[in-house]
Amino acid sequence: MSLLNNIDDRTREIFRRVVEAYIETGEPVGSRTLSHDAKINVSPATIRNTLSDLTEMGLLYAPHISAGRMPTDQGLRLFVDGLLQVGDITREERSALEEQDSAGRSADDILGGLASRLSGLTHTAGLVMASKIDAPLKHIEFVQTSPDKALVVMVSGAGDVENRVVDIPAGLPPAALIEAGNYLNARLKGRTLGEAKALIQREIEEESAALDRLTAELVQKGVAELTGDGASLIVRGQANLLTTDAEADLERVRMLFDDLEQKKDVIELMEAAKDGRGVRIYIGSENRLFSLSGSSVIVSPYRDKDRNIVGVVGVIGPTRLNYARIIPMVDYTAEILTRLLK
Repeated sequence: MSLLNNIDDRTREIFRRVVEAYIETGEPVGSRTLSHDAKINVSPATIRNTLSDLTEMGLLYAPHISAGRMPTDQGLRLFVDGLLQVGDITREERSALEEQDSAGRSADDILGGLASRLSGLTHTAGLVMASKIDAPLKHIEFVQTSPDKALVVMVSGAGDVENRVVDIPAGLPPAALIEAGNYLNARLKGRTLGEAKALIQREIEEESAALDRLTAELVQKGVAELTGDGASLIVRGQANLLTTDAEADLERVRMLFDDLEQKKDVIELMEAAKDGRGVRIYIGSENRLFSLSGSSVIVSPYRDKDRNIVGVVGVIGPTRLNYARIIPMVDYTAEILTRLLK
């Protein structure tokens, strides 16, 4: 905001019009176009000087020597934070997002459906990250399968069984497997996995777990398995990103698809938005993952019945997203998910 306060009203208005025109058309904006704007009402020469000043400030750039100007990532950030007038979601958009019968449907189907509808309304790719670490477990035990391996058997509250193989410390006595299972089961009871993990880690660090070193090591491996696949990522509407025949844009989209394949990195990015501060916006080079593809991400956290943040929903698209329209849509989609989880 301080940079905006240091420029006069005319410069601010010219900057606003350049960004708004770029978001609408995706094309560079020149002084001739701006001189026809009744809100500006100054000569093309004055506009050219102002565009040069804004370029020197790092807010605009010229993609070609004779072209007009486009906003930099820094310029878009300044616009979003200081000049953007966020609209309100329409009644039709609310109805389209809420159009879902969740009866008898799996959680992934519900999340995927919302991601698809959000993608369709915004002409972007819809993203939903769902945490798995808070799913309730009923029972866990360790079954030794070889001198250095054990099977972790996990039974959910719904009766589903999942098995994973872990390495066990050399020289671990069979009784330690039983002790580790009993220890974990006692701490899982009545707690989410996230709560149990925090308690177990704290007890082991404070050496109050009453476990010997090898058993404590096994318990930590068990906890890592419980929370190792801590989140799943659902992506819908990637085809919406293929909206242009421009060779440069197609290369950008190809890189974006490559980025989306790295789901672990996308999950890490979305995890950073789980801080309870509402809608978060990452523009272009502001995030390492999508810096090369020139993309923006708009995400918002959603909560469970206990108001704990359990996931993030949002969209990804080119940096010239219609931020004013999409921000309230992402926020409302997070509200819908929160209601569905109550």
